Amino acid sequence: MAQFFSIHPDNPQPRLIRQAAEIVRAGGIIVYPTDSCYALGCRLEDKAAMERIRALRQLTPRHPFTLACRDLAQAANYARVSDRDFRLLKAVTPGSYTFILRATREVPRRLQHPRRKTIGIRIPDHTVAQALLAQLGEPLITSTLLLPGDAAPLSDAQEIRRRLEHEVDVVLDSGPCGVLPTTMVNLTGEAPLITRTGRGSIEPFAVSP
Repeated sequence: MAQFFSIHPDNPQPRLIRQAAEIVRAGGIIVYPTDSCYALGCRLEDKAAMERIRALRQLTPRHPFTLACRDLAQAANYARVSDRDFRLLKAVTPGSYTFILRATREVPRRLQHPRRKTIGIRIPDHTVAQALLAQLGEPLITSTLLLPGDAAPLSDAQEIRRRLEHEVDVVLDSGPCGVLPTTMVNLTGEAPLITRTGRGSIEPFAVSP
């Protein structure tokens, strides 16, 4: 049965963040808040936990996961960031965006797009998510908390608890999140390409969706 932590959204309790990080390190799946919506997460190296998330969401083997990173310095270990991309990412992160970039060798092959060798990178602008990532000291494999048959991600903590208490290992409840996913931006071409319009504004990219 999942542990359920009530976390202050602006001043997360360090003791609870440490406990949550230990559960993740031990192979657990976490539900945590972001600046777009609640997400599922697990350790980068934990293939078994990743497959649990895939089964929970009923995702196909080809469905891509995203890496939630604390900052650009961490993200650069897992994605190839050109000077152009760095300037752009620095201007809009942390924020409600997922960026598609070429993966480095640090990214396990199971997480890369099988043909394009890309990875989605996310730097969330949420105090609780940032505290968790800082405590872990590594990225989280992450996926939106959108369950099969639902039209929108789960946002109410009590509903999350009711539906997932036997499916995940820890839930960080910091109040309602939004239900819009991130804006997705592909940076592998000559110019940024918006592939999904979500919570993040597309204005900084000066392109049409």
